Amino acid sequence: MHTPLIIIGAGPGGYETAVLAAQRGIEVVIIEASAVGGTCLNEGCIPTKAFCKNAQVINDLQEAELYGIEGVSYNFNFAAVTERKNNIVSQLKQGVSTLLSHKLIHLVEGKAQFVDAHTVEVNGEQYSADNIIIATGSVSKFLPIEGAHLPGVLTSKEMLELTEIPRRLCVIGAGVIGLEFASIFNSFGSEVTVVEFCKEVLPRFDTDIAKRLKQSLSKRGIEILTQTGVTAIKQEGEEMQVSYTRKGKEETITVDRVLMAVGRRANTDSLNLADVGIEFTPAGIKVNEMMQTNIPHIYAIGDITGGIMLAHAATWHGIRALNHICGNDNDGIRLDVIPGAVFTVPEVATVGLTEDECKDKGIDYRCGKAFFRANGKALCMNEPDGLCKVIADAEGKLLGCHLYGPHAADLVQEVCALISTGATVDQLKRIIHTHPTLGEVIQTAAHSM
Repeated sequence: MHTPLIIIGAGPGGYETAVLAAQRGIEVVIIEASAVGGTCLNEGCIPTKAFCKNAQVINDLQEAELYGIEGVSYNFNFAAVTERKNNIVSQLKQGVSTLLSHKLIHLVEGKAQFVDAHTVEVNGEQYSADNIIIATGSVSKFLPIEGAHLPGVLTSKEMLELTEIPRRLCVIGAGVIGLEFASIFNSFGSEVTVVEFCKEVLPRFDTDIAKRLKQSLSKRGIEILTQTGVTAIKQEGEEMQVSYTRKGKEETITVDRVLMAVGRRANTDSLNLADVGIEFTPAGIKVNEMMQTNIPHIYAIGDITGGIMLAHAATWHGIRALNHICGNDNDGIRLDVIPGAVFTVPEVATVGLTEDECKDKGIDYRCGKAFFRANGKALCMNEPDGLCKVIADAEGKLLGCHLYGPHAADLVQEVCALISTGATVDQLKRIIHTHPTLGEVIQTAAHSM
């Protein structure tokens, strides 16, 4: 079968690109080895956010007396929590399947391998196309240590499949995935210890924000050990022994489950990339600004490129690739302005340059700050813990925004939009914000510059 376009992978980047292509009248073959929706829908963004809501409800119940609601008691039914999460995932998967039922989209289930630069093989059948987009995503990394693959060592996928809440949980890695699960299971009642090799949590985020988030999570009862290297994991009956080195000393903690959250790697396995001549490294497939590989009609998008591993990044990579295939070399999409969020309690969000990045690049910058404790809406919500930082260059052009606090993931989008249009701090200062809202914290930060 020959079509104008083949897409390998039906995660957010793959399926949304396929739907957009079909809307433009382009016939597409889209190949998926597992489940439509990819990691994000099936074992990532969506199911973890379902858990986040449950954690939020528990937190609210524990603070009920603060709002004059006395005598509250409840039983936590984790099976019902899991069922709700599964139902949400199923509903969204059905929605994706409906989108892919378009007459110009052919969904093929199975693992794809390149036969040549225009042809792939799936389940013994060959498919060819004028253009090919690789969107096979990423897989979990593991530390090269003893016991890394013991049954009690889980990835994010297995964490979402638990039937019981571990009494004691060790999270290896204080990145986005590790901290989200630490926050969730802390609310669910687990004793959580986070072990991180780097100096701070969220190593790629703004340093001020990371330090303050660590303090907030610690106050909630999560033990966070930074500058700590895990050396081995051993099984002792039903328990797990996690050994680590900290400040030159060897120590061991005993837990019931271990979450391995040390990042993800590009899923380049089994594609036969080298045989076709596609350039890639262990980090991922090399692409240019149009998402083209070294073979011009073959594109790669999302996690497989080894860059920003976010679902929405993959989606916009796919749009960029499709636009280029359609002859549009100047679509105006700012792929250098991609927001990110961490759904801990409180949330963290970021877009654009951090202070450290400005210093590294030699950019003369200004930074404005505002605290949620001075925001009326945050106080009414009993969520005063938070900070907003707005960064601009010497001429006032907005460069970045970094927040931790309630609804940070939503708030950052305002500055993301402004950065994308080249706006300045002075323009931000003149935008009228509703009072009282959390969004005022952004304008307050701007007025402090």
